[in-house]
Amino acid sequence: MSERSIIDWPAWTNSAPGRYVLEWEQAQLDRVVSDIFGYHALQLGMPQLDALRENRMTGRALVLDAESGASAPYTVPLTSSAGVSALPATSAPGGRSTVWCDLLDLPFETQSVDLLVLPHTLEFSRDPHRLLREAERVLLPEGQLIILGFNSLSLWGARQSLGKVARKPFVPAAHEMIAFTRIKDWIKLLGFDLERGRFGCYRPPLLTDKWLQRYHFMEPVGDRWWPIFGAAYMITAVKRVRGMRLIGPRKLKKPTLAPGLAPVAAPRNRNKIDD
Repeated sequence: MSERSIIDWPAWTNSAPGRYVLEWEQAQLDRVVSDIFGYHALQLGMPQLDALRENRMTGRALVLDAESGASAPYTVPLTSSAGVSALPATSAPGGRSTVWCDLLDLPFETQSVDLLVLPHTLEFSRDPHRLLREAERVLLPEGQLIILGFNSLSLWGARQSLGKVARKPFVPAAHEMIAFTRIKDWIKLLGFDLERGRFGCYRPPLLTDKWLQRYHFMEPVGDRWWPIFGAAYMITAVKRVRGMRLIGPRKLKKPTLAPGLAPVAAPRNRNKIDD
């Protein structure tokens, strides 16, 4: 496999290691998003993965970065502008809308989205921390954020680091892999609570289906004995707003009297003239 094909995201997702990772990620997303309810759900980036396939919200959309240029894991149309698009090559699955915009300046109102999914989006962002701040802004209180990425603390991460030195990276990424622990620190600083984290893809970084299948036994073994060294991870976090609580209409309570006391009639106004 040539260097160009291994670092080009669309071509990589059709390769043996790409299919292997995407199948695991799709299975995880299908299981998690089916139990998240609300009105609006967005997938930011990576049209090769249908992150919202099993979600039942009415307002689902694919949001693609129109400002990333050549670093995007998809082809940005030359005539694209911020707004809704229906281009066949990059349209959202299931008849959903495709929104082209700057992911660092999302065109959505503050606290208007129930679910945001970022599949490898941070690895291609020119400012991943700012992207997370935008995600926090548009999410409703108690809204959910799902992040998928490559784990730098894995055999795949080690091969990627060596490949970068030899100018032959193994996985596509515009920037360095972001450590799982670093992502956790970022989302905690932004007020998110980590709900769950999961690692997967424990087979070695190999290029063919034949060799990947030979190491199938490493999936259950790795999941049990070295779970943090999976090649990919998924984080689910919930946006918390500290000090906020839902209240109903205020009820006025009738004042109670001390024991042994009885209500006394108010004295009549002597200055008032009787009819």
